[in-house]
Amino acid sequence: MPGQHRRGSGTSARHGSTAATAGKTRSKAGQGASKRAAGALGKAAGRVGQVKALRSAQRAAAGSRAGQRAQTTAARRAVADARRNAKTRTPGGGTGSTSRAGRKGGLAGRMLGSAARKARAARDSVVAKSRAQRDANAAGTVAAKRAAVRKAPARRVARQALRRSAARFHGRCLLAALLALPVGLLGLITTPIGRKFDVPWLMYPGRRLYWRIVRTATEQRANRDAAIRQQQAEQEAAADAEADQDGTDGIADGVERPVSTVPTSTNTPSIEGEHVTGFRFEEAAAEMEQAANSYEPEGCMEILAMVESLPAALTSVANVMKILAERSDSEFPLEKQIADNFNDIFGALMSAVAVAEDMGPVFRQVHAQDIARHEDPRNGHEAEKGWNV
Repeated sequence: MPGQHRRGSGTSARHGSTAATAGKTRSKAGQGASKRAAGALGKAAGRVGQVKALRSAQRAAAGSRAGQRAQTTAARRAVADARRNAKTRTPGGGTGSTSRAGRKGGLAGRMLGSAARKARAARDSVVAKSRAQRDANAAGTVAAKRAAVRKAPARRVARQALRRSAARFHGRCLLAALLALPVGLLGLITTPIGRKFDVPWLMYPGRRLYWRIVRTATEQRANRDAAIRQQQAEQEAAADAEADQDGTDGIADGVERPVSTVPTSTNTPSIEGEHVTGFRFEEAAAEMEQAANSYEPEGCMEILAMVESLPAALTSVANVMKILAERSDSEFPLEKQIADNFNDIFGALMSAVAVAEDMGPVFRQVHAQDIARHEDPRNGHEAEKGWNV
């Protein structure tokens, strides 16, 4: 029927449109899911890239492996000292209770506090000695390993030469046995004749030939081995001397000078006595002193940030002395004592850096309640201001 055909066609059209719409919806949903998955992968890749960049920046900032080990050791020791001081300064630890006892108990409290301070000083000295002993043992181990690495080529060559010498000796022994075998068979006939007529050179000719060749080979091997070991000792001594003169582990023992005499006519009167380069360390230090005199912090948290940044600042100042020591030893026409003095200043400043690293934990420990009001305020900063003392 025409009407049925039209109704059937309309129904099929409606079904077709519905299927098309559902297909479009599924395709859009699939595209959205793929976009979200791609976005998540992109974010993950971005985070991985950020982590890799941070790790590479840390490796570049730390410098060599020795520097990284030194920084890690210093950080661990600072944490250990902070925990030890925290345990000591807690009310149950002794220092807080002894200080309160000193304020309340009079002479007995002061004596108890003095005894606690002496015990703490003795404990710190024991810790320092044990750390120095561990550092010395570690330095000795590192020096031994470095010496073994330096001497490894010479030892490898010596081992190969000794193996060749031993192979040559055993080859001579085998040759002696092969030569002595037919002569020994002949000795079966000559030995009774020599024993009967008392002629020694007719007795045991194979045995005497074998031991003569072996004795000569043994002497030659001993001489070769002695020469090889002497050459190895000379190469190891040369490697040690080269490492000492290299100057990579510290200031060199001597100043490199040119072969010919440097003419003195190059110093013209026009530039002699004038500041040409412009590196004036005293001006930067004077500016820092003036800034410290006129420093007016807005709050104690600013002082905390300054205290926690002191180790980095002092490390920069110490690196200035290290650079001057290295350049005085390798570039500037100065004697070794000047470089040694710069190196001593660098060591003293690094000791100051170690002291400055302990200031941050101590500051946070003694001002824990005050810092908590800023970093973790109760009901917000405005509510915390109610304790206005």
